[in-house]
Amino acid sequence: MTTDTTRLYGIPNCDTMKKARKWLAEQAIEHEFHDYKKAGIDEATLRDWVSSVGWEVLLNRRGTTWRNVAQEIKDTIDEDKAVDLMLDNPSIIKRPVLKTGDRIEVGFKPEHYADIFK
Repeated sequence: MTTDTTRLYGIPNCDTMKKARKWLAEQAIEHEFHDYKKAGIDEATLRDWVSSVGWEVLLNRRGTTWRNVAQEIKDTIDEDKAVDLMLDNPSIIKRPVLKTGDRIEVGFKPEHYADIFK
């Protein structure tokens, strides 16, 4: 791991976010929390993530926000439409997104986090 700031992106009331934040705290890993609800997400950051992990990984198609997306958008979704959708509705981004150095981890699995911070 590099010495760059570790950032965790998401929304505070998400259960998976709570688990990730608890794990980081238990391991005494300092990090900044970026709350999409308050701060949104900028396009440059989002496009960087898309180029690293792919828009398909970032777009949460299991949540309420996706279910409320118009069917014509769902039927024609591509990278640009997905980015626009995530910019307009950051809660549709799969959570959490962990950025440490050049590494991006989407979702939370304790074993993946343990590998990152060993």
